[in-house]
Amino acid sequence: MGLDFSVVPDYLDVIFLGALWTIAITVCAGLLSFFGGIFFAVIALYGNAAVRLPFRFFEWLFMGTPLLLQLFLIYFGLVQIGIDLPAFVAGAIGLGLHFAVYNSELIQTAIVSVDKGQMEAARTLGLSRGQALRKVVIPQAVRDVIPPIGNNMIALLKDSALVSVIGVGELTLSSQLAIGRTYRPFEFYAVAAAFYYLINVVMEAVLRRLERKTALSR
Repeated sequence: MGLDFSVVPDYLDVIFLGALWTIAITVCAGLLSFFGGIFFAVIALYGNAAVRLPFRFFEWLFMGTPLLLQLFLIYFGLVQIGIDLPAFVAGAIGLGLHFAVYNSELIQTAIVSVDKGQMEAARTLGLSRGQALRKVVIPQAVRDVIPPIGNNMIALLKDSALVSVIGVGELTLSSQLAIGRTYRPFEFYAVAAAFYYLINVVMEAVLRRLERKTALSR
């Protein structure tokens, strides 16, 4: 009985591998959520009704249902219609789309707040609406929402533990495998928590650096 961290070193390779998978799925899902959020924001604001209405349903689906259920639908449900995704891909898509919807709400608000004169000036210079959005409006809008999107990225990192339920060997699942062999849950969950904290600290430092750079560019 009692704590025994002496069993941890024998499984550090398993934990490190899980941490690498956690970082990989966080990066992939984070990129999808960022660029997907921009894409969804443009659809919501400038798409025609035939495009906006399906998107609103999609938005309602991802904001109104649990992330865990969405992962199950993507990984187990799509197989029934012939789409068999690897667990890592399904997890990255599920996390990415889930947070893309929330990022879209932030970016829509930022786009609307950009001075309309910016668009008019860009059009006067001969840019199409799409070019004006891509080169003038969206960069300004994204710059203004870096802090809240950064918070969503931190939340995405924490929620990445949910992909363990579909078999992605990330940090939580790796810890569970070690626990299954040693029957020492506290020790390995504590080590997993320490790894999550370290990854979180690095992410926060990167985001703060990015925020400072965008602030200087204003």
